[in-house]
Amino acid sequence: METKLEQTKNTTPNLIRVVLYGPESTYKTALAKALARHYNTFFVMEFSRTYAEAKAKLNLRLNRDDVIKIAEGQIKAENEQAERANKLLICDTDLLVTLVYSQHYYDGFYPEDLKHYAYQNQYDYYFLSYIDVAWEADGIRDEPFNRKDMFDKFEAELVKAKKPYTIIKGAFEERLQTCIEKIDTLLKK
Repeated sequence: METKLEQTKNTTPNLIRVVLYGPESTYKTALAKALARHYNTFFVMEFSRTYAEAKAKLNLRLNRDDVIKIAEGQIKAENEQAERANKLLICDTDLLVTLVYSQHYYDGFYPEDLKHYAYQNQYDYYFLSYIDVAWEADGIRDEPFNRKDMFDKFEAELVKAKKPYTIIKGAFEERLQTCIEKIDTLLKK
């Protein structure tokens, strides 16, 4: 099956891409929005959330067949926002997140294309969001008890993929400041 997972290449050569990455309910979306406002740029929404909510409205659950559809939707949204971004693109997730969740929910299953592109696609930096904040239910989230295990899975995948990252911890403002300091450094290069 042919997929459309390859990231846009060289259409935005000076664009810095950062990813908010990690387990659910750790401020990633709120941080993505705040960072986009701070830098007057765009952020990429988490496509899997929109996709899962649409299925839930039909009383359907996500399954293995949805993994590639979610990944393709994420890359499509990212490529569209990359064209609009102002030197910096904030990604609320990426294919590496999809890979971790696929392996977690489907007993180690992942499409080979997904792993290939999750490792190949280039981002300038990852912010791995720690689990030291309260978990909040929202109808889609479902991992309130295995948070440390999920965090460890996310970090292990970053290490295997050799991606540069910082663990962000603490209250929202502390996390935001950590991200801003690192992004400022990236923008000065």
